[in-house]
Amino acid sequence: MLQRVQGLPDNVLGFEAKGEVTGADYEAVLIPAVEEMLCRRSTIRFLYYLGEEFRGFDAKAVWDDAKVGLQHISAWERVAVVTDVGWIRMAVKAFGFVIPGHVRIFGNNELAKAQQWLSE
Repeated sequence: MLQRVQGLPDNVLGFEAKGEVTGADYEAVLIPAVEEMLCRRSTIRFLYYLGEEFRGFDAKAVWDDAKVGLQHISAWERVAVVTDVGWIRMAVKAFGFVIPGHVRIFGNNELAKAQQWLSE
C-alpha cells in the first residue's frame, strides 16, 4: 500500500510504502499524483519512505516504478529514498546515476533529514 506523506512543501511529493506495494497502488495513487504535479511544475522533489512496515513490491509495481521514473526522467530534481532494506539501498546506488537530478539514500532513522534535504 502507498500513502501520500502530508505536510511537505508544494514542490515535494512524498509516499510511504506499507506492506506489499502493488502495481494497483502505483496506478491508483503514485502515478496520478506525479502527473498532477507535473501539470503544475516542471520538476519534482520526491520522497519515498520504505519504513519498518514495508514488505516488498509485486512485479507490476517494479515495472510501474521503472516506467514512471524513465517516462519523466528529466523531472526528478531531487529524490530521497528512506529505507533500511539492503537490496533497495543497493539498487538505488546502482541505478540512481541514470536520473539527471540528485538522488540520496537515507536510513529509516533519517526521515526528518531527508525531508529537510528535499526542502532546501
